[in-house]
Amino acid sequence: MILITGAGGFVGTALVSELARRRIPYRAVTRHRGQNSFVISNIDGRTDWTAALEGVDVVVHLASRAHVTHEVAPLAEAEIQCTNVDATLNLARQAARAGVKRFVFISSIKVNGEATSPGRPFTAADRPNPQNPYAQSKLDAELGLAALSRETGLEVTVIRPPLVYGPGVKANFGTMMEWIDRGIPLPLGAVNNKRSFVYVDNLVDLIIVAAEHPSAAGEVFVVSDGEDMSTTELFHRLAQALGRQCWVMPVPARLLKLAATMLGRRDVANRLIDSLQVDFSRTREILGWTPRTGVDVGLQETARSFQQAELALDPIARSA
Repeated sequence: MILITGAGGFVGTALVSELARRRIPYRAVTRHRGQNSFVISNIDGRTDWTAALEGVDVVVHLASRAHVTHEVAPLAEAEIQCTNVDATLNLARQAARAGVKRFVFISSIKVNGEATSPGRPFTAADRPNPQNPYAQSKLDAELGLAALSRETGLEVTVIRPPLVYGPGVKANFGTMMEWIDRGIPLPLGAVNNKRSFVYVDNLVDLIIVAAEHPSAAGEVFVVSDGEDMSTTELFHRLAQALGRQCWVMPVPARLLKLAATMLGRRDVANRLIDSLQVDFSRTREILGWTPRTGVDVGLQETARSFQQAELALDPIARSA
């Protein structure tokens, strides 16, 4: 039996669907009542997991807090620490006492840092270099889990994904599709970076392998689709998947960063312009895992889902 926290989220929904397809027993923990879900409305350092953990062999911990908007910074950092560290370690301690064998923790490539130098992709063996409270909280949770594993014998496996995309994706990736779909001209035609991404079905497949593979215990894995793209290339391929024109202007990256800094959005510019590459060769060597779905298929499925959602919202405008 696999217990999944954050089962109602983007990755969690895909994981539940794949486990059901493979007929692997699971228990989905969500904040709100849904079909076949176990409801725990608030996950923190005091949550009682006794009932949820009954009969569970593996925990896949997806629930986390990425960022907090419109709040005072110290409060936001405290909330991130509570959800991503305190709640994680509380669950893991109770899992160990309940006889759970393995704890699969979904961390973030941001533990490694925010950007890579040319020809130097991130690996699981790199020295951590978190640059913000979210990344630091993920590292703190990883370190706490490692200590707990040594103390209790609970097997811990960590996965650090880069940006995840797929049907139903929101946030930055969803915003990019909206820009392209609306035909908004973008000054991103001369960005020669390289970034790694992971299609949600590929990540889900790795999570299932990590939950079952004997060699996954005690390891940290990074993951990607195995095909890196520049931001410019990503926009062109997304436009093709959406059946839209890609209106990009060749503005030098240094000017984009300068303009973004003046507008107080340098962090957004960095994500669009800097490189962030991942080398998952060690994941392949240890687990024998390779991505099942190629980038073009992943983008097509993502675009199809986006267009179906847009049509459902406004069928008249979309058919005009």
